Amino acid sequence: MRIGIVGLSRGLYMAEWAHRLGIEVSAVCDRDSERLAAAHARFPTARATGHWADFLDAGLDGVVLANDFDAHAALSIAFLDRGIHVLSETAACVSEEEGRRLIAAAERSTATYSFAENYVFHPHTRLLRESVDSGELGGITLVEADYLHSLSPADTAALIGDPAHWRGRIPPTAYCTHTVSPLLELTGARPLEVSAFPVGPGDGRPAAVVLAIRFSDGVLALARHGFLAGEAGSHWSWISVRGGHGLAESLRAPGEDAWSVRVREEGWARADGQTREEVRVPGPYLVNDEPIDRMAEGTVAILEGFRATVEHGTPPLIPVRHAVAASLVGVAGAQSLAKGSGPVLVADVSG
Repeated sequence: MRIGIVGLSRGLYMAEWAHRLGIEVSAVCDRDSERLAAAHARFPTARATGHWADFLDAGLDGVVLANDFDAHAALSIAFLDRGIHVLSETAACVSEEEGRRLIAAAERSTATYSFAENYVFHPHTRLLRESVDSGELGGITLVEADYLHSLSPADTAALIGDPAHWRGRIPPTAYCTHTVSPLLELTGARPLEVSAFPVGPGDGRPAAVVLAIRFSDGVLALARHGFLAGEAGSHWSWISVRGGHGLAESLRAPGEDAWSVRVREEGWARADGQTREEVRVPGPYLVNDEPIDRMAEGTVAILEGFRATVEHGTPPLIPVRHAVAASLVGVAGAQSLAKGSGPVLVADVSG
């Protein structure tokens, strides 16, 4: 399997893991000449270019799109129309119209579209999935997720204050898929409506937002992302699932403990009448019979899933309609912010 990597900041990390998994990195691309040179030094046999369109006729089986957050859909469509499989980073589209064009391209293509949303496959999310699937929580009523960074005001402003950088271009609601996608996977629902609320002073772009999302199964979801002080020094993600019989949530803790999950099942919901509460620690994720770094597990899972899709025809781990639905929560959220946090319907792309 031969792949190309577009965007060599996050993309170089994915290229290194792809290589370790036995996937051939045949081409690398970035507009930044220094990043491109560094990647070419790491992969000297790969074709190096500053123009992604050079990949279209490079004989690739697939591409990994890790370029600017708000510039994935057009590239995805171009590669899909050439029969090249796509693994796209964590925004599928920036509008409903763009999302529908992406879905149409994926469904007419001989190739496939996969969404590279690694937080769906991180250790704490896997443990939460096991808890939900077991039925021990009862019917799910409320889900929550955070993707928050604790940075100084100066560092935050440097990241989101430059309109020439994609972080400065995107609406504050846009980077929501690290929270929304795991919640959609855990519930199996689709988003119906979102209300977005800014966090912090009302002068200018908010550093963080809260999204209140109504799901198709009646579950309420609360998602928070952005930059807030006081977060534990871990992997930035916290997820909670509350059901009629109990609660499962990842730990707010530093380091390795943040991958664990606390589960509480109420005594009145159990045959023995005894409340049960425990902390569950994820098992290792093995590559070549060796456990890998926890933070890499989600990325490795999506790369292994992408290879299985390309080489064996297995369905994408996260297909195009889920990717577009999750991304459109951020689009509707931006509309909600613009109308004073009023509710906005999320376009139905379920087919």
